[in-house]
Amino acid sequence: MARPIKETPTISGKDSRRFQEAMDNIVPVSKEQKEKQRQAYEFFKSIATFPMP
Repeated sequence: MARPIKETPTISGKDSRRFQEAMDNIVPVSKEQKEKQRQAYEFFKSIATFPMP
């Protein structure tokens, strides 16, 4: 039988401020980076030996 999933702890103090700052200042990914990621995905998908969507 599976063990129950524990609750995610809440963050506080400096960690919460750092997290909020990171969420407020999200840097968009460039088109070149997206294309590199897609090429890497397609490569690994082509060599996978198990079914992928």
